[in-house]
Amino acid sequence: MTYQETLDWMFTQLPMYQRQGKTAFKKDLTNIQALSNELGNPEKMFKSVHVGGTNGKGSTSHMIASVLQEAGYKVGLYTSPHLKNFTERIRINGIEIPDENIVAFISENKEFLEKQKVSFFEMTVGMAFDYFVNQKVDIAIIEVGLGGRLDSTNIITPEVSVITNIGLDHTQFLGETLPEIAYEKAGIIKNGIPVIIGEKQEEVKQVFLTKAKGCNSEILFASDEEDDYKTDLLGDYQSKNILTAIKTVKQLKDFNVLEKHIEKGLLNVVKNTNLKGRWQILEEEPKVICDTAHNKEGLNYTLKQLQNEKYENLHIVLGVVSDKKLNEVLPLFPKNATYYFCKPDIVRGLSEKKLKKQANEYNLIGESFVSVSQAFEVAKLNAGSQDVIYIGGSTFVVAQVL
Repeated sequence: MTYQETLDWMFTQLPMYQRQGKTAFKKDLTNIQALSNELGNPEKMFKSVHVGGTNGKGSTSHMIASVLQEAGYKVGLYTSPHLKNFTERIRINGIEIPDENIVAFISENKEFLEKQKVSFFEMTVGMAFDYFVNQKVDIAIIEVGLGGRLDSTNIITPEVSVITNIGLDHTQFLGETLPEIAYEKAGIIKNGIPVIIGEKQEEVKQVFLTKAKGCNSEILFASDEEDDYKTDLLGDYQSKNILTAIKTVKQLKDFNVLEKHIEKGLLNVVKNTNLKGRWQILEEEPKVICDTAHNKEGLNYTLKQLQNEKYENLHIVLGVVSDKKLNEVLPLFPKNATYYFCKPDIVRGLSEKKLKKQANEYNLIGESFVSVSQAFEVAKLNAGSQDVIYIGGSTFVVAQVL
């Protein structure tokens, strides 16, 4: 198969949560363990850091990777979902996995993948772990896909486990309350492995303390400390991720990371890891900002920062997925903006007309468009040089603009 044929097979034949939603969610680790056994248990052959949480786990993972790269290490980075290209999910020192490696992995394992009915996410995790071993990485930063306890990445035994924070997202899988969600996220805490909690939240603190005690694991809360480090990742919310990343790096034994590596690593995250979509400024005059924040907690930070921008008029290109709790997120959006409602080009995308109708109930006024690109083009036509255009609501809206 060609590279494109390989991707088409991966995307369409097997369940992919990002596109299909609940039907793609698996309730145990049987498949990933079977695939790992088939591959020779690659996850046991490299050191790792496991990063979970509701918001900030992607940015935190990239920060940790960047710092370790500055210290001279060969660093694998596994994240999801991708924005533009599938290869973004698997990187070493910022360089994405070559197309031919993807084709080779699927070709070599296709018979097993079909027989075992391995999901899109499971095969991607197996591919990443196999690639990191073959490329002899010094360490890999592994971002949790969904939840923690039952996530396919949870077959690793990391040097450090990291949980950034807990918010109400993916409640159809993880539970309706913060403690229920925290229990699922705490599933990545392993026996004797230190765990860093990014934000100390009173509602869930005890869940983590209890789990850590049961696992005889040292637990540290990054938000208990302060620092004045800077990062090239824009967005006020990154200050919390900085604390988490630094605390994590300092817990790594047998890795020589100096103060200068931390400083340079945080200032060169985009350059070192090629991270996209976090308060990313695409154009000036009008200023065009995109951000992948898509749940209540993430949007709360991002939209507060948006209100601090200086502009004559605000234009918002907005699209969401169909399982989003609009009664929680729509009240966060500013009423003093012109809206361009659109549908992300995925099966789970909410129709632009339904979004417009519900948004109107919160006095968010604008027009609907059949595609993200059309909505963005009209926003650019309407915007003056001193205006701001914000693109968001869903990772997939940002991906389509990029």
